[in-house]
Amino acid sequence: MPANAPASFGTLPSGDAVTAHTLSNDRGLQLVVLDLGATLQSLCVTDATGELVELTLGFDDAEGYVQAGNPYLGATVGRYANRIADASFVLDGTRHDLSANEGPTCLHGGVDGFHARLWSVLDATPSSITLRLVSPDGDQGFPGELTVTATYAIEGDSVVLTYEATTDAPTVVSLTNHTYFDLGGPGGGGVDAHHLTVQSDAYLPVDARSVPEGAVESVTGTPLDLTTSVPLRDRVRAGHPQVALVSGIDHTFVLQGNGDRTVARLEHPASGRTLEVATDQPSIQVYTGNRLDGALLGRGGTLLRQGDGICLETQQLPDAPNQPQFPSTVLRPGETYRARTRWTLSTRPGQP
Repeated sequence: MPANAPASFGTLPSGDAVTAHTLSNDRGLQLVVLDLGATLQSLCVTDATGELVELTLGFDDAEGYVQAGNPYLGATVGRYANRIADASFVLDGTRHDLSANEGPTCLHGGVDGFHARLWSVLDATPSSITLRLVSPDGDQGFPGELTVTATYAIEGDSVVLTYEATTDAPTVVSLTNHTYFDLGGPGGGGVDAHHLTVQSDAYLPVDARSVPEGAVESVTGTPLDLTTSVPLRDRVRAGHPQVALVSGIDHTFVLQGNGDRTVARLEHPASGRTLEVATDQPSIQVYTGNRLDGALLGRGGTLLRQGDGICLETQQLPDAPNQPQFPSTVLRPGETYRARTRWTLSTRPGQP
């Protein structure tokens, strides 16, 4: 398919058409981005034989992305990524009740979050695309009309994701991408086949709702110490209360420093492929696909099973609107929310 040639990706129950845009460059990178949810439907690299290898989990058509239980495969999630406890928060003295979609919790923006919306395409080139969404005042309970743009751009061996947002009334914002990676490609072994490094010495312990308890604790002496490259197969099965609580890793790691910096490195030793993550965000959520239970069929009709992919979600801290000790996520009129993440892919010489 020619680069950025729009193609049909099916229709929604409403009858609205979903369009896929293919981006690529001469370095062997190819993305497919949907206007539905500003979703990364596919990320491929060329192997030594010239064949494209798929590195993410996805669905084959629009129906998959709107079915019940879609675990946000590749989606842009918002208006607030991760969890807000009790689906409510107080801002400037006013309580806002949100859409609850994980028991009493608001997860990734609520029942009808940004992942389920059709975005408009503002600009498209062979190697980049910018999409726009206007979220009305009161959307899922969040105050203020929020105007959001999401940009995917291929730059050399990297994919750069940029989010911007403005509002006409005070609100809270945290946007991220929810791609599930398997650098080994189809049948590559999922989470167990990877090693991970995260440049963080602190994490947020969670309660039974997977909501941060409020403390920031050291990773030292825990299976969540990822400060040096470790096999994930050992960590997701470790006998630690926090690992047991979420059946693997589904935790926020607090990042050191400010501005663009490299914060994580995912390795697939069998293929020699690596993914480096750089961001300007204050945290990264490492999620090892613990809730994939085989109930859904992914790309090519394969079952999506526990541990088939790993998410590395750069974002603001979860539940920050209710936890004043966390950095503020309030956005006010006249301000612009910005978030930037870079994924850099490489393969060791001599590897496929």
